[in-house]
Amino acid sequence: MTGPRPRLLLGAEHACSYLERRLARSVFVDPQLTLDPARYGALLDLGFRRSGSYVYRPACGACQECRPARVPVAAFEPDRAQRRCRRDNADLRLAVESELDDEHYALYRRYLLLRHPGGGMDPDDREAFHAFLSSTWGSSQILAARDARGRLLAGGVVDRVPRGLSAVYTWFDPDEEPRSLGTWMILAEIEHARALGLPYLYMGYWVPGSATMDYKRRFRPLEVLGAEGWKRHNARP
Repeated sequence: MTGPRPRLLLGAEHACSYLERRLARSVFVDPQLTLDPARYGALLDLGFRRSGSYVYRPACGACQECRPARVPVAAFEPDRAQRRCRRDNADLRLAVESELDDEHYALYRRYLLLRHPGGGMDPDDREAFHAFLSSTWGSSQILAARDARGRLLAGGVVDRVPRGLSAVYTWFDPDEEPRSLGTWMILAEIEHARALGLPYLYMGYWVPGSATMDYKRRFRPLEVLGAEGWKRHNARP
């Protein structure tokens, strides 16, 4: 990473969002550091990611289960269930849209209310919605999955960095569960990165055993960051 070495700030311990009966802690990049897509891409390769304009990495004393993960898009091959997901959603099209508007927020709100009630994110806080997904220094794209009638079924935000796309967050219509829209959006993001000629889709943290974060191992090959750098994870789902 070029430029000044970032100063890190240690956050307070809190209940882990992913694994029961565990405490979590993060280190944050000093918000005074000037960031841009290239510098953020270098931080992604070191295991960081962002929430809003804040960049962080887990720093839990007794647990190392949050593992930075990315998909090398040129090598990715969908499995049988993922190919079926594509067929079941053949009517959907992914578009890059100009802004997060009332339609995106309404779907996000329903998604949180029905899929993640009590999850710590307030579905009725419109300002928090924008603050969480946007950044003051990034190069973000707003993705929308629409059916043939133009109805918004899923939304997402990705950050473009020199070596890939970084998935920030995805939300979808909770009434369309048979479509597996979360899976479809990841497949679409992989193809979007491929079309842009970018080598990776950064997926945030894979957390084995977590009800909400273990799904990432189904996208193969998956590269995981460890003590020896990025290595392919070969365990079967």
